[in-house]
Amino acid sequence: MKARRGAGTLLAIFGVAAIAVVLFAVVGFMWYLGGYKKAVRLDEAAKTAWADIDTQLQRRLDLIPNLVETVKGYAAQEKELFENIAKSREKYFQAKGVAGKVEASNQLGGFLSRLLVLQERYPDLKSNQNFLALQDQLEGTENRISVARTRYNEAVRILNTYAREPFGSYFCKKAGVEPREPFEASEQAQTEVPSVDFSKPAPTPEPATQ
Repeated sequence: MKARRGAGTLLAIFGVAAIAVVLFAVVGFMWYLGGYKKAVRLDEAAKTAWADIDTQLQRRLDLIPNLVETVKGYAAQEKELFENIAKSREKYFQAKGVAGKVEASNQLGGFLSRLLVLQERYPDLKSNQNFLALQDQLEGTENRISVARTRYNEAVRILNTYAREPFGSYFCKKAGVEPREPFEASEQAQTEVPSVDFSKPAPTPEPATQ
């Protein structure tokens, strides 16, 4: 009887230990799965937020050619500015990653600001309905870009914070998720303010070529 009782007690201990091991494994697996999925979810949220920015930036790029052509009719001598805008636009299309697109977008934004203030030097441009309509569309797009950029930067902040945490860093590495760069205005874009010298007379527009 004592032998049977001892064997029963030993089996009970082994049973409890086995259950504990199984529960520990299940809890560990769920913990790992939860951390892994969180890393993937935060990365996808940042990707979606960037896609929203990219959509608005593409809309801005689509408006630029018509805007430039309209301004050319009144300020054909601003050739260097038009060329810089064209180069920045092409640079955006050629950029491979987010960082390159952010740089090109910041550069283009500075040139666009200078383009829009040309109306102060060319008064007739102010009354051009096509210019006014394009300007209004561009301003609306810039507002949407600003909203999308705020959402993207917040998604990036949450992702990067998680990636810096001990366990978050581990799960991000396992999921192949890397920290992302926020979309911030470059130092040049922050300090570049379009200059308009009202003391100088507006240059005489060049005659349109046939």
